[in-house]
Amino acid sequence: MIELADQDWNPGAYYRFRGLRLRPALDLLRAVGPLPEGSVIDLGCGGGAVGPALGQLRRHLVGVDTSPAMLSQARLTGGYDELLEQDLAEWSSSAPVAMIFSNAALHWVASHETLLPRLAALLAPGGVLAVQFPHQNNAPSHRLWRSLVDELFPGRIDPAQGPKVLLPAEYHRLLAPLGKVTLWETEYYQELAPDGEGHPVRRFTEGTYARPILNKLDSDEQAQLIRTYESVIGKAYPKGPNGTVLFPFRRLFFTLSV
Repeated sequence: MIELADQDWNPGAYYRFRGLRLRPALDLLRAVGPLPEGSVIDLGCGGGAVGPALGQLRRHLVGVDTSPAMLSQARLTGGYDELLEQDLAEWSSSAPVAMIFSNAALHWVASHETLLPRLAALLAPGGVLAVQFPHQNNAPSHRLWRSLVDELFPGRIDPAQGPKVLLPAEYHRLLAPLGKVTLWETEYYQELAPDGEGHPVRRFTEGTYARPILNKLDSDEQAQLIRTYESVIGKAYPKGPNGTVLFPFRRLFFTLSV
């Protein structure tokens, strides 16, 4: 059962697949070229997994996140010069920054049509906005959580809530007037090992995409939803002889240089 004692993020549940979640962040960072002077902002820094890599840029490194639990974890890394507990949609800077780096965070923030131009305006000349989103909402791993909760508990989940991701062409149209845009998608074929506590895809998704859904339910309802998800997810993602599951996961990336 997922740990849902409160509404905050659970670092243990999130970092159960830490290596698989870190790889896209490193791929995004490798796509970033030279930067101007200024701070680097890890917007949605979570537990600070990307902090050591960002620290190699030798800039003043600021982590921003809404989760006290995740920020406590980030603080333990010792990699950040500042850590701020703040709504990602409201964060700003009084001085131009060299890079705003956001890995698997901004899909939880609404109104990208206004958010992204506002972030771009905070960059120094030559600065970079580098962003990665999970682009998995229509895959069975994610779609089943919503379809099952709608079936079992009609009206409990607002369809407008949840991750917000535009189409790639919409991001290009939004960002191209602001600078040089590089936009791409990668589908990672992830091998998820069994841990004896449930289907690996359920374990992967319950701490991220399914978290706000499960947080709307009481413990008995959570258990019912998880049992139902477990009963069908294996048809979309069958286990191999040793219990390992091959899990395709699509992610959308872009960099904007101003």
